[in-house]
Amino acid sequence: MSRFLPDRFTVLLVCTVIVASVLPIRGEAADWFGIATDIAIGLLFFLHGARLSRDVVVAGVLHWRLHLTILATTFAVFPLMGLAIGFIPENILPSPLYMGILFLCVLPSTVQSSIAFTSMAGGNVPAAVCAASGSNILGMFLTPLLAGILLSTTGDAGFSMDALEKILLQLLAPFVAGQLLQPWIGDWIRSKKKILAPVDRGSILMVVYLAFSEAVVEGLWHTFSAADIGVVILLDVGLLAIVLCLTMFGSRALGFSKEDEITLTFCGSKKSLASGVPMANAIFASQSASIGAIVLPLMLFHQIQLMICAVIAQKYADRLKQSETTAVAAAI
Repeated sequence: MSRFLPDRFTVLLVCTVIVASVLPIRGEAADWFGIATDIAIGLLFFLHGARLSRDVVVAGVLHWRLHLTILATTFAVFPLMGLAIGFIPENILPSPLYMGILFLCVLPSTVQSSIAFTSMAGGNVPAAVCAASGSNILGMFLTPLLAGILLSTTGDAGFSMDALEKILLQLLAPFVAGQLLQPWIGDWIRSKKKILAPVDRGSILMVVYLAFSEAVVEGLWHTFSAADIGVVILLDVGLLAIVLCLTMFGSRALGFSKEDEITLTFCGSKKSLASGVPMANAIFASQSASIGAIVLPLMLFHQIQLMICAVIAQKYADRLKQSETTAVAAAI
C-alpha cells in the first residue's frame, strides 16, 4: 500500500505550492530570490555533469538501437500525442493548461527514477544510465526547439533564441563544466550524495515557489477550477498509459531482450521534473503569469509516473524472481 503514497519530495512540492498560495513572494524580494534560484539551478546542473562517469557513457552509447528508440519515444511519440490533445475544446482544457501538457510532452526523461526502476526490475542499468543522461543533454537543445514549434501551432509562442541562450548559459554551461572536472571531483561528489541531495531538491522547490508565487499574484487559483485540474490528471494518466503500452509491447515487436524492454519502458515513459521546471522558467520567462499553470501538469505527472512505475517495476522484479526459482528447481 505504501507504494501508492506520495514520496517525501512530492509532499514538499505540495507544501511549497500551499506556501506560495498563502504567502507568495513579490516585489524586490522576488527579484533577489530569482537570482538565488538561478544560482541554485546552475549548481544543480554542475553537479549532474560532475556525477556522470564517462566510462558509463561510452558503455551505454554502444547500444545505439535501444537509445534511438527511447529518444524517438521521448521526443517524437510524446509530442505527437500532445498535438492530438489539442483537439480538446478550450472550455474543457484551458489554453494555459494545454500549454503545460505540450511542454510536458517535449521534456527529456528523468535520470534518477528511470535508473532506479530499471535496476529494481532487473533491466539493463548501464544502458538506462546512458539513455536517461543523453536524453537530458539533448533535451537542452530539443526541448526549447520543440516547444517553440509546437506552441507556435497554438498561437501562444514561437521559438525564442533568448530562451535557448538562457538554457545554454544556465543549464548546459554548468553541466559541461562539471563534466570537464568530473575526472578530479566526480568520485568525491558521488561519495557525498546524501550531503549534496538538498541541492537537487532544494533548487527545484525554489523554482516552484517562485513560479507559483508569480502565478498566484496574477490570480492562478481564480482562473482554474477543480474540474480543470481533474481533466489534467486524466490526460496525464492517459499519456502515461499509452506510452507504457507502446514501449512495453513495441520493444517485444522490435526483438529487444527482456532487460532492454525494461530499460525502454522506464526511460521512454518518464518526464523530468528536475529539468522541466528550470526550462519552463527560461522558456516562458516573459509569461510569468502562466508558468505556474504550465508546470502544474508536469508536477501531477511526476507523482503519477512514480506511483504507476513503482508497481510495474515490482511486477517485473517478482517475475524475475519467479523465473530464477523455476530455473533452480528445474536444475535440481
